[in-house]
Amino acid sequence: LSPPPRPGDSYGVLPRPCRALVLLNPQSGAGRALDDFQAVAQPMLAEADVATTVFITERPHHAQEKVRDEDLSQWDTLVIMSGDGLLYEVVNGLMERPDWAEAMKKPLCILPGGSGNALAASINYYAGNDHVAKKKLLMNCTFILCKGLHTQMDLVSLSTASGKRLFSFLGFGWGFISDVDIDSEKYRRLGNARFTVGTLQCLAKLRVYQGRLSYLPADPEQGSSPAPTDPGAPVTNGQAGCAPPPAGTAALGALPTDSLLVPLSQPVPEHWTVVPEEEFVTVYAIYQSHLGTNLLMAPAAQLHDGCIHLFYLKAGISRVALLKIFLAMGKGTHLDLNCPHLCYVPVRAFRLEPRVATGIMTVDGEALPCEPVQG
Repeated sequence: LSPPPRPGDSYGVLPRPCRALVLLNPQSGAGRALDDFQAVAQPMLAEADVATTVFITERPHHAQEKVRDEDLSQWDTLVIMSGDGLLYEVVNGLMERPDWAEAMKKPLCILPGGSGNALAASINYYAGNDHVAKKKLLMNCTFILCKGLHTQMDLVSLSTASGKRLFSFLGFGWGFISDVDIDSEKYRRLGNARFTVGTLQCLAKLRVYQGRLSYLPADPEQGSSPAPTDPGAPVTNGQAGCAPPPAGTAALGALPTDSLLVPLSQPVPEHWTVVPEEEFVTVYAIYQSHLGTNLLMAPAAQLHDGCIHLFYLKAGISRVALLKIFLAMGKGTHLDLNCPHLCYVPVRAFRLEPRVATGIMTVDGEALPCEPVQG
């Protein structure tokens, strides 16, 4: 990844020759991931002196188990050739290791082989490349890997009421957007077009979801009182490539503490903002620029800006207005519509408490049980 350097950026360079473990899901997207890798990516990598060992997943959580138990010292980088779901498995597999703090320094690369490819599209955008899709996006992402320059990426730590701890690189959603994501799974063979079909279907049966949304603003001016500042603490836990906690702060293998959060059983702190409305069409917390190859949801996002970009749509929006927002999101101009139902706020942490357990929740495109969650 080679966007213009910003203050605080630090870069590493992969060695040459480079040894890459490629985790590939042959079922992802339209089922062409292996063919595309062999036809497009592999020849470029061979020319750049990147030696690849391909591990083909055979079932859900296969990649998660592989990276959790693998001796990672034999690889210079882990390459995920799939959609965003496989990278989610890899990230959480790495975080399950006793040596997670060291393992998370291993450079990760995403090569688009799925139907959504949100992170690949985001990295292509951060690198200053023109918007492309399909094999052109794969070529751009492979070229980034060939150059070998890597930098940090934020992760968000999510905790659920049932006690799950998850690590997310892309976004958390509830309501309309998550419905589209999961309901369109049956059209996976259509590639990215599955989301268009899913959007039209979910528009036809537009639903409202009831719950309470709270957040810690990234800008203290947006809250009722200044948020506590702790420049020494990571804003998002488990930052890929970040230094492990200072010696003595945690036992070996102990996961990073959620320093900005109180337990879900307690009310949010006073300096948080509680959204007055409690009826939503969708809530989506995204940390990358793109929600999909053709959906530029958070144009201001960066790989490690320490920020969660929180969007929510209040109940009462018409189907026509909702469709206009999604069409404008193709170019990232949806906020220019000034739709009174669409709200956007950069935050450091959030909490969502559904009134009843209805609707689909997703993390990085994977379904979650509907329950209170914070991150």
